[in-house]
Amino acid sequence: MKFVASIDPVTRLEGHMKVEVTIDTVRGRQQVVDAKAAGTLFRGFENILVGRDPRDAQHITERICGVCPISHAMAAVLALDSACGVQIPTNALWLRNLVMGANFIDSHILHFYLLAIPDYLDGPAKAPWMPTWGVDKRITGATAQTLIGHYVQAIAMRRKAHEMGAIFGGKLPHPPTYLAGGFTSEVTEEHITKFLGYLAELTSFITDVYLPDVELFGQVYKDYLNIGRGPGNLLAFGCFDLDIAGKSKLLRRGRVVAGAQSRRSSDDDDDDNDDDDNRVKSGSRTEPVNLSFITEQVSHSWYQPSRGLNPANGVTSAQYPKPNAYSWLKAPRYQAQPYEVGALARMKVNGDYTGGVSVVDRHRARAQETIKIATAMAGWVAQLKPGEPVYAEPTIPASATSYGLTEAPRGALGHWVRINNGVISHYQVLTPTCWNCSPRDDRRQPGPVEAALIGTPIRDKNQPIEVLRVIHSFDPCLDCAVHVVQPKAGAKMFAVPSFRA
Repeated sequence: MKFVASIDPVTRLEGHMKVEVTIDTVRGRQQVVDAKAAGTLFRGFENILVGRDPRDAQHITERICGVCPISHAMAAVLALDSACGVQIPTNALWLRNLVMGANFIDSHILHFYLLAIPDYLDGPAKAPWMPTWGVDKRITGATAQTLIGHYVQAIAMRRKAHEMGAIFGGKLPHPPTYLAGGFTSEVTEEHITKFLGYLAELTSFITDVYLPDVELFGQVYKDYLNIGRGPGNLLAFGCFDLDIAGKSKLLRRGRVVAGAQSRRSSDDDDDDNDDDDNRVKSGSRTEPVNLSFITEQVSHSWYQPSRGLNPANGVTSAQYPKPNAYSWLKAPRYQAQPYEVGALARMKVNGDYTGGVSVVDRHRARAQETIKIATAMAGWVAQLKPGEPVYAEPTIPASATSYGLTEAPRGALGHWVRINNGVISHYQVLTPTCWNCSPRDDRRQPGPVEAALIGTPIRDKNQPIEVLRVIHSFDPCLDCAVHVVQPKAGAKMFAVPSFRA
């Protein structure tokens, strides 16, 4: 007999998320046979920006998310740098990278210890570990106590990551230092020394604690290497520019197509993709990204109907209620296909991660990316030159069309802007969670999280902890909350516990 359960809300910084799963027995195994992921809050940031000075964009869009505000600032200033035709000073390049790198370290540590590992850990019988679901908690005893100690340590480490980023960023979250034309913080020897001290401590924690803990988790839960695959398509816009032109990046732009052979067609070329980093290497499955192939579909979203518009021409016009719609998230698609974004996509595209696509793989790739970024940051600090410029005054054009592409910790992020009469006339934001937690599209294809949930085995339908584990592996900006799951068909209500830092 089918059993429908709804987790509402699964919270995140960009709004609230609801997931409804249908559980049934298939060939003798109880599993998820259908899933719907819904964003249940409309905010309208894109509409707020219309009519404003383009230089307001980075400060306003940072407020979209308190966990990854720097990525929104980066996307906004990259779009404006291009629109203004300004070349930023070299110091500004490294300062932008360093503050965003601090944010990535903070976010990845936060995710594993504070948001994900409590799903697997047999914690003490007290808050914040209780109430909890007791099913399938394999990390117990002394190992659990060690990880609880690391959980507490992680709280201090992410604070240090914030403090490190604030040395150059001014404050975190929402630093005011990102501007079109560069950065506002001066480079001093004192700031460099202080930053390096924080970075050394955080690098030690990543190497000696975070990475081993993720490997331990992967060994204990080996079966989760086969759970939560999703569509298998991976996409990254790339981030951490290594030159002023943005042609070389620490983490490259590209796609991994499920079941496809590597190729490079002239039809796939994009004006922003003619650098060596984006070319397909022999024997790889990495493909280029052509922005014109991206559409946002709204057949199952609470927006006025449109025919899958590209973000450059996107419209954010609400329609609620609407037949067949169940989410405030649009459904981004690349050549009409769903794509997963995030650390796993970045590391696979970059050739740094050779594992599969699963719950465990997402955690492993995220941890390995953290040390890659921390190591690179030491080199970027060495490139800083005290006393040299950090800002070049831009001239805001009367009219322009531009975009800024980067990565948030959770995946590919793009801002598209149109300027008329010196003010913003159009602004569209395509976030990682829209890619990952999108609803069904015009062809009724499920989004990546929905697809990853379908087929997930469930031990106890009254305690479907596996559903949360799959969702959390995507890191959809989840915040701490008490979740109430209300199954249909008269089953009892039960709580999903809050893990509050």
